[in-house]
Amino acid sequence: MAFKHLFKARLNWTSVPKETAPTTKQYLKTHQIAIEGKDILNISAAKAFKGDPGLYNPEDLLLSSLVSCHMMSYLYVCSQNGIDVMSYQDGAEATLEVLENGSGRIIEVRLHPKVVIKQQEKIAEALNLHKKANELCFIANSCNFKIVHYPTCTN
Repeated sequence: MAFKHLFKARLNWTSVPKETAPTTKQYLKTHQIAIEGKDILNISAAKAFKGDPGLYNPEDLLLSSLVSCHMMSYLYVCSQNGIDVMSYQDGAEATLEVLENGSGRIIEVRLHPKVVIKQQEKIAEALNLHKKANELCFIANSCNFKIVHYPTCTN
């Protein structure tokens, strides 16, 4: 039986005049996302798209969602297989392709999880569990781009 969960986010943006050439209208891209019971997220476009480089952008948040979800899925499959994870780090990267018409999309994400486990004899199994974690990851299952894993594991 499938279960459905509803997630809500509220966006708030107000036009702020920005000086540009008289024939060009440009908008500041800074806005807020509110999720009930949580701190407000201040967001902008990426610096490459004339956003505020000091704020998170949608691409940052997409990559963060994917790397976080993969870790949680990985911890779950490790617990199911009796593997004691001591630490988990990842230096994830996403490649955004922008076309001449201004459209674009993420074309690939590379995850580089570095996992430390307690049991040396389970290192090979721990490495293989990244595939299972990817199959379970809610965010990975929602993506239409390639997700590549380059895991390492030590004890």
